[in-house]
Amino acid sequence: MKIGMITDSLPALSFDELLTTAARLGLDMLEFGCGNWSSAPHLDLAGMLDSDMARRTFKARLADHGLAISALNCSGNPVHPGEHGRKHDKVTRDTIKLASLMGVDRVVMMSGCPGAPGDSHANWVTTEWPPEVREILRWQWDEVLIPYWRGLVAYANNLGIRKLCLELHGHQNVYSVSTLARLRDAVGDTVGANFDPSHLMWMGADPIVATQTLGGAIYHVHAKDTRIDPIIGARNGVIETVPGDQWRERSWNYITLGYGHGEAWWSEFCAALANAGYNDVLSIEHEDPMMPALEGVEKSVALLERTVFDRPRRAAAI
Repeated sequence: MKIGMITDSLPALSFDELLTTAARLGLDMLEFGCGNWSSAPHLDLAGMLDSDMARRTFKARLADHGLAISALNCSGNPVHPGEHGRKHDKVTRDTIKLASLMGVDRVVMMSGCPGAPGDSHANWVTTEWPPEVREILRWQWDEVLIPYWRGLVAYANNLGIRKLCLELHGHQNVYSVSTLARLRDAVGDTVGANFDPSHLMWMGADPIVATQTLGGAIYHVHAKDTRIDPIIGARNGVIETVPGDQWRERSWNYITLGYGHGEAWWSEFCAALANAGYNDVLSIEHEDPMMPALEGVEKSVALLERTVFDRPRRAAAI
């Protein structure tokens, strides 16, 4: 296994500072946000699409630091009603095109979530009652989601991209093992998982059981932890709408690796990944509101160095 990081974790660093820091930490790979919900702090999507020299220079600078690209990331909602969805769809397709031009075989994204007929905003249905939600779900999947993804898979395949890695995330139609299986059954195995255990944690699933179930459908992994507050969670449950910057009042928060689930859990998770046949990158995603970003990444790297399987060792840069 390899240790990587999505570079949105350290957005304040310049590109040169990012590469120097990644090499110092002994990282193997970097994942780059290209737009949509990412501010794309380290990659100019339009500029890279327009210039072969820019693409060559980008990859050469990574190689000079002993780094490779694990994936490009365009997480957003390309099936959102109206102009918002059209803009996200364009970034999605441009990111897939850039991946093809750069020889990157994986694009990390989310499934998206439509509204109901006539809605102007996305509508994430999480219950089977009242009765109208069943029709909303049918319409979302049959009329919007499956047709969109059939077209996107064909577009990606025509460009040689055969791994679209969906993050199982709240406010998306694909948020669980069963919903991912439903989409794969409809559009094929170009669609797989960007497996991030932190979302399953707060939604009440067991990421290790999910890993065992998904097996070869895991195409990329995010390393992120969640802590559920035992008092607030017990009182309010985990359906949480308190803003993230008010973390003291929330029932759960994303947190630095090891502070929600200890090292023993992460060792078991890495073992489950290995048993499922995954021997690739764990890409650290730091979203801990309580810890400075660089400190959180450093602690996360240290934990993964003790828990990943069969990692090719290389000396960290001084």
